[in-house]
Amino acid sequence: MAQSSGSNTGKKLIRIDITSDSVCPWCFVGKRNLDKAMAQSKDQFDFEIKWHPYFLDPSAPKEGVSKKEYYEKKFGSRAQGIFARMTEIFRNIGLEYDMSGLTGSTLESHRLIYFAGKQSLDKQHALAEEIYLGYFTQGKFVGDREFLLESARKVGVEGAAEFLENPNNGVKEVNEELEKYSANISGVPNYVINGKHQLSGGQPPEAFLRAFQVAAK
Repeated sequence: MAQSSGSNTGKKLIRIDITSDSVCPWCFVGKRNLDKAMAQSKDQFDFEIKWHPYFLDPSAPKEGVSKKEYYEKKFGSRAQGIFARMTEIFRNIGLEYDMSGLTGSTLESHRLIYFAGKQSLDKQHALAEEIYLGYFTQGKFVGDREFLLESARKVGVEGAAEFLENPNNGVKEVNEELEKYSANISGVPNYVINGKHQLSGGQPPEAFLRAFQVAAK
């Protein structure tokens, strides 16, 4: 799991900046594989994980639309094949892919993820997991305030309701992070390890393990 850079374990520190969107399935697959790689490397390295926003669809509606209909409209005749492929990929990481529920703007989730990171990077990392689990396996909507607050409570984020109540909180910071981390990438997930080694896509654990070794040199 993400650990503070203040650790005195004597192990080398691996810093990972993750740029992702809350409705990106490959971002969730990549996170699960990254978690597996970190667990396998915990005797060698300490980790500091920071999450940064990305909008796959900046014009996605705030109120939410049918997830299934949205993707059928977006992908046309390829939609059913994509659903089947993602179902298979999710089963490979022990999860059932759920196409029910709504999709839409991910701004609220990014605001909350930013807020969680101000309290603790561990909480931020855990919150990303809860949001992904809800959206991809439980039919939850990333724009639903109650779902987001429930996710925040599960991982110990304090003051989330008050923070989200003001629609301006976190927007400036999310936009600044978008400009800093998303300007030069064309898709997500994107990982920058120790500020110099870059990986993209839903990488397998082995790819992360190799990247850790290279970054630690």
